[in-house]
Amino acid sequence: MKIAKLIIGFGIILAALGALFQFQGRGVVGPESSFMYHSKDWIYYGIAMIISGAMIVGLGVFVLLRARLRAK
Repeated sequence: MKIAKLIIGFGIILAALGALFQFQGRGVVGPESSFMYHSKDWIYYGIAMIISGAMIVGLGVFVLLRARLRAK
């Protein structure tokens, strides 16, 4: 079950960073001097990271539930 929690944690961190990158690419957060500010590339990178993070969280939940079912 430890590995499942690590997988879920990694997915959450990845999705959170993706949200940050996406918002910075849109020009919502961050300094205007940043190379990521108002950059369409970083919007797409952020969205890809959010989707990847959600998939990793889903994998972690699957592993966690499977481990709990096997423990019974």
